[in-house]
Amino acid sequence: MDVVIIGAGVVGAACAYYASRSGLSVAVVDRGPVAGGTTGAGEGNLLVSDKEAGPELDLALLSARLWQDLSAELPHTVEYEPKGGLVVAPDETTLKALRHFAEGQRAAGVVATEVTALHDLEPHLAPGLAGGFHYPQDAQVQPALAAAHLLKASGAAVYLNEEVTGLLLKAGTVQGVRTTRRTLHAPAVVNASGTWAARIAELAGTTLPVLPRRGFVLVTEPLPPLIRHKVYAADYIADVASDSAALQSSAVVEGTPSGPVLIGATRERVGFDRTLSTDALRRLAAQAAALFPVLADIRAMRTYHGFRPYLPDHLPAIGPDPRAPGLLHACGHEGAGIGLAPATGALIAAALTQTEPPLAPTPFRPDRFGP
Repeated sequence: MDVVIIGAGVVGAACAYYASRSGLSVAVVDRGPVAGGTTGAGEGNLLVSDKEAGPELDLALLSARLWQDLSAELPHTVEYEPKGGLVVAPDETTLKALRHFAEGQRAAGVVATEVTALHDLEPHLAPGLAGGFHYPQDAQVQPALAAAHLLKASGAAVYLNEEVTGLLLKAGTVQGVRTTRRTLHAPAVVNASGTWAARIAELAGTTLPVLPRRGFVLVTEPLPPLIRHKVYAADYIADVASDSAALQSSAVVEGTPSGPVLIGATRERVGFDRTLSTDALRRLAAQAAALFPVLADIRAMRTYHGFRPYLPDHLPAIGPDPRAPGLLHACGHEGAGIGLAPATGALIAAALTQTEPPLAPTPFRPDRFGP
């Protein structure tokens, strides 16, 4: 193989897809099933609306274009929905801050339109909101389907339920992986293992400060079409950028093609603790009902949660690790991995083939956190 990718989530699958399209032979290995980690616990958000001007927004805009292409290229549906986003402000002070935020985004290529008649876009929104911004570039995919179909289209050799127990090293250079069942030789290994990426880095004798950040999602009973866009309150943007380890919640509400409404999102750093947090769920339910009073008496059918791979500066690590030749990283996207996966895959493919990258990779250097 030319490259072994560790991780069969959507980021690893995108790396496999674009590496294969670049003419490389690819193997993907995962200790569980396809989309068994963060990807399977995601909502499928493809957002530009929550990112301020800078490297992550550039990555998101590239990915938004690539997801449009992929929705046509992949032979099976990934439930791509260009539904657009609506960010709402409860008061004039927040609306003023949103205007300033949107100005910076527009300069970077984001389409952001101020909306005063919110109920024309979302008839069931609560009354009394000061206004908001419409982001037509926001979209949605079904994350597990996206990972599965990207992997299938890549033609990669896929080894599931095989944990990586070691990296093959020769004179400090990574030359493949060892799993519980086999040894895979390759001149390049991509660490797309999500919240477990720090462990893979350690196997190579290097470090990457990836930590898990737990998040819950509520799923309602199936409903008639009520919510047209991906809708969230402006405080969600601050939560995404926060360094706090404490529980934070801000409702992101959207309908699905099958009827249930998805309600996210919480964030807290509690390690890999999978304990159900009734406090987190109560907050989500209350915030969703405050945005859409019609949901107040709707039953929650189930909840699920997962761990987002968090890096201290809120930027993913993408590209070669100069401290461990042969090792590349594609991880640390936190809650944006599904949205940022295609651009990440394209950057990894460019690094593997030593061709011109689609955007400057420097802000995502894996060694930016130190030796």
